[in-house]
Amino acid sequence: AVPAAAQTASAGKGVFARACASCHYAPDKADDQPRIGPSLKGVVGRKAGTLASFKRYSPAMKGYGKPWTEANLDAYLAAPRTVVKGTTMGYVGLKDPKQRADLIAYLKKPV
Repeated sequence: AVPAAAQTASAGKGVFARACASCHYAPDKADDQPRIGPSLKGVVGRKAGTLASFKRYSPAMKGYGKPWTEANLDAYLAAPRTVVKGTTMGYVGLKDPKQRADLIAYLKKPV
């Protein structure tokens, strides 16, 4: 049997492909250079707006100043423009809590 966490991360890989991959590199890619948005490799635990290789953070994201904990990611993924007013991320949010949980599991431990 596959552990539940692996199933969740596996489902999160699909969510990433649909919701994030057009602008961000996946956390399991060797290339962690930015695309339109910063690489999400190692994002869980990283302080928002601090990936050195990404030079286009908005002042709002730089000023957010919080680490990307599971709780902070969950809130941000649900409503980015509400959590970080002035963010330049164009994504409007992922409303389904299960999909957010799966995505966060994938960001924590890519499959």
